[in-house]
Parts: sequence; structure tokens; C-alpha cells
Amino acid sequence: MTNLYQQLQTPATPDLPNPQDSYDRLTVAQTNAALRTFFLKLTNVLQTLASPRGGKYLNNPYGAFLDLTDQVAANTTTAYAITFDTTDLSNGVTLSNSSRLNVSQAGIYNIQFSVQLTNTTNASQDVDIWFRKNGTNISNSNSRFGFAARKSPSDPFHIVVAMNLFVSLDTNDYVELMWRPTDVGVAIEHYAVSSTPTRPVIPSVIATVTFVSNLSA
Repeated sequence: MTNLYQQLQTPATPDLPNPQDSYDRLTVAQTNAALRTFFLKLTNVLQTLASPRGGKYLNNPYGAFLDLTDQVAANTTTAYAITFDTTDLSNGVTLSNSSRLNVSQAGIYNIQFSVQLTNTTNASQDVDIWFRKNGTNISNSNSRFGFAARKSPSDPFHIVVAMNLFVSLDTNDYVELMWRPTDVGVAIEHYAVSSTPTRPVIPSVIATVTFVSNLSA
């Protein structure tokens, strides 16, 4: 829903009278009045943007996505794309192919994720999670997370891992999150609503994409 209190009115182009062949005081007065009104409105807009908390009037691209399923790896030698099944918020950033986070505006973006991991094995394990842009690994983007063995056969070890990366993207570029565990007993897992007390669903994955800056010339 549009918040009208956070919208700035763009000043309309002034409607200036046609120039006369000779000096006409009324025409000059009308021209000056139209220009004065235009520049007054323009000044008000710029002053509002430059004032404290003026950033609330800006509308930048963003997206928030999550997954409410479990994700497993069939082996430890394949890179798997982390997938999403829910778009929480979207403004110029969209989800496609279940794993691709697409941007419609070029710029520098801050991409953040949190992943809920579980280990059902009797040994400590590691998981690598990294970023790809347009199907190609992004250099220096990998993170390795280590966690303990399961607590018991019916009680796996749980951990949530998180990271962020600033990425330069052109129009229609996309980013994916990739993962690889050291054992197939490691999974990305979601959890249903809990009771006593009532607690919300735990998504298996949450990712946000936030516009930071335009690209430098």
C-alpha cells in the first residue's frame, strides 16, 4: 500500500507564456511568477530530501525471500543451489527458477542470508556456502561453517549460519547461493510452529537483497 505521507510531489514543468516581439510587462511578470513557483516547489523537495530522515522519501530496490522446505544434498561432490519458495517483499528484485535472485536496476547490492543447518551424523561436519553471479562463482565469496555431531540419534545438532556480501550487478543480472556439505547427513531444515510457548515457523533459508548505491561511472 502506498504511503502518501512518504511521497514527494515532482514539480511540473512551468507553463510559460509565449514571448512577445517587444517588451511586455505582463508577459515578464507571468513568466517570473511561473518560474518562481516552480523553483519554490523544487527547493522544497530538495530541502525535504536533505533534511534529517529525508531518506524515508527514497524508493530503492529491495527483496526478501525465504524457504519453508527441507533441502538435502545427494552427495558431497556437487554444488547445490539453495532454493526459495516464498517471496516476502519485492521491489525491483524478483525470484526465478527457485534459486535466482534477479535485479531490474544496475547497482551495488548487499545480499544477506541465514541458513538453518542440522547435523544427523556422529561426527562434526562442515558446510561451504558461497555466491554465484549469472552462473559463475564470485571470487572470494565462500564461507565455511563447522558444527558439532548430533546430540543423540533422535536429537540432531542445529545451528543457524549467516553472512553478507556486496555485489556489483548490472540490469537483469542474478545471484544464487550455493552450498556443499562434508556429509549427506547434513541438511538445510525448516521447523513448524512450536508450542508452549507458541513460537513461529523457522524458515530453512532467509535471504535479503538491498540496493546500496548506483554503479560508479
